[in-house]
Amino acid sequence: MAKQQQQNQALNNDSWGKYDFFTIGKYITAATVVLTILSFVIIGVKGFNYGVDFAGGIEAQVQFSQDVDSGKVRQFVADIGYPNANVQSIGGNAEYLIRLDMPAGKADAEVNKYVSETVDKLKAGLATHFADLKPDVRRVDTVGPQVGAELRRNGVLAGFYCLLLILVYVGLRFDYRYAPAAVFCLIHDAILTLAIYSLFGWEVTTQTMAAILTIIGYSLNDTIVIFDRIRENIPLHRNKDLYWISNRSINETLSRTILTYFTTYLTVLSMAVFADGVIREFAITMMIGMFLGAYSTIYVATPLMIMTDKWYRHRKSQSLQTA
Repeated sequence: MAKQQQQNQALNNDSWGKYDFFTIGKYITAATVVLTILSFVIIGVKGFNYGVDFAGGIEAQVQFSQDVDSGKVRQFVADIGYPNANVQSIGGNAEYLIRLDMPAGKADAEVNKYVSETVDKLKAGLATHFADLKPDVRRVDTVGPQVGAELRRNGVLAGFYCLLLILVYVGLRFDYRYAPAAVFCLIHDAILTLAIYSLFGWEVTTQTMAAILTIIGYSLNDTIVIFDRIRENIPLHRNKDLYWISNRSINETLSRTILTYFTTYLTVLSMAVFADGVIREFAITMMIGMFLGAYSTIYVATPLMIMTDKWYRHRKSQSLQTA
């Protein structure tokens, strides 16, 4: 009986919770809305630097035994007849990605012939021009323009349907007052991550889209945990407003959030440091998205849920007065 009384006293303690997350929450939420709109502007103005998966073309990964100046590699590619090629160093100056455009408006047979001749010319030229540096063509990827456009369209549709299903799920799992906040939080995480790619001209590939979808799922998991705790606390604290209950719920799940993000971040960080190629690209995207998702769950999803609840209660009171 004494233990139950202590638990009830703890539940009704007005000062419970180490941190008041919403003291400056409205300012952070407003800044986040501005950043989200700015991200759309950046993407609309600068666009994306699509990889060969989405843009189409020929991409060769070449590794040399020693460092090579990027200017020499670019000059070599121009000399063999590809002045508009994109040459990018990866992991230092001993390894490069050479991307060549695919001819547009050609039949499949002509495209296949062009690809075969281009790859042979590139390999032969590397072996001759950089014979003392032992060039090794580690991989060659080719994607047609039509296939690239289809992959871009499918990537956008995958993100759209993912958010739509999440909106339906959260609406059924809780109610519609929670759903818009959760979905906007996920849009925020995805758009800001893509805006960083657009701003710095980083290459957007299928691995980037896979990481974005993973970020959406991971961020949703943390949001659902907090929303579920809020729903559990509402009947326990009927004399408290949603602001107080939400802040308490975040405090109650804070240790879980920190431990989950910390352990996952260590794994992703090790992938970014020790891995290479597409694994590193995936890990870097995850690191950016997880950082954004860590604060957006608290400072975007929850405040917007509170605002939606206030709007709902205001509409309900107005309808009762009218009736």
